[in-house]
Amino acid sequence: MQLLEKLINLPGVSGNEEKVRDFIIKESGKYFNDVKVDNMGNVIVRKKGSKPSIMLMAHMDEIGLMVSSISKKGWISVSPIGGIDPYILVGQKVHIEGKKGRIIGGVITTPNVLDSADLEKTLKMDDLFVYTGLTKQELNNLGIDIGSYMYFTESSKYCNLNLKDIIAGKALDDRIGCYILLELMKDLKIKNEVIFVFTVQEEIGLYGAKASVFSLNPDYAIAIDVTPHNEFDQSITLRGGPVLTIKDAEMLANKCLVEDIKRAAKKAKVLIQLEVSESGTTDATSVFAARGGIPSAVFGVAVGNLHTTVGVASKKDIAESIKVLKQLLKDPPKKCWS
Repeated sequence: MQLLEKLINLPGVSGNEEKVRDFIIKESGKYFNDVKVDNMGNVIVRKKGSKPSIMLMAHMDEIGLMVSSISKKGWISVSPIGGIDPYILVGQKVHIEGKKGRIIGGVITTPNVLDSADLEKTLKMDDLFVYTGLTKQELNNLGIDIGSYMYFTESSKYCNLNLKDIIAGKALDDRIGCYILLELMKDLKIKNEVIFVFTVQEEIGLYGAKASVFSLNPDYAIAIDVTPHNEFDQSITLRGGPVLTIKDAEMLANKCLVEDIKRAAKKAKVLIQLEVSESGTTDATSVFAARGGIPSAVFGVAVGNLHTTVGVASKKDIAESIKVLKQLLKDPPKKCWS
């Protein structure tokens, strides 16, 4: 899974997806000539063919931070990009992007940590800052200013955690989905049109998907994304198979499309997990009610430690997701009305 490792290790905080986008353009260009970037920054790869037209989406962006202010001492206040719990950030290393490609290292901390005071209080993002050891002037000279992006560093890079199946790293949400789409492009021999869309700014509002669908007219769409592994009740587990989301906080998946994915999984001899959730959502929410309605669903894998600096996932779950989607593409549904 060298391709997945490369994707995960690339920096691509929402609104700053350039390096991920360039990588995906290069990889997808190996399989298809019709590769475009829209005004929003989404990568759209089209495999031409007959109806029905199938749209598969995965978002390129990851959670991260942005500089919101810098004190005279050089303490950098941060603004979150995407949903991040401030408690998991204390002590984490970050890279800050300066001018001319310069990268500055820093550590997330709080005034209480520096003063050795008691941290038993409600921690807010406003309580955190990044310490680099440099003054404000030195940071400014290096191109670090309000609006500079930060992303998580070497300690969050891809690795095999154990059993040769469990992997860990940053940005599993949703570089796993990007990897699945790139793998599906290989040796894709079907007569139907398939539109692969690698979206931007999912983590801050599903904006890339919302923009992309205006120039596309698929018959149905599937968001390939990740979902939390729920250890407390084992409702969704690692190594339990791909996850088909029937309901999340913002949308109900199309009933017909859900059944077709179930049938594809059965034909592929893959056990899948079904999810009904009251939290979170995906790019499918920006698509299912667009253009008069596009039947949509959500499919992917479970990730533990989601929306932190290091997530955990199963290579087996990822491989089986690809297997199910390949089967679905071989025999796509003709109509998908609820």
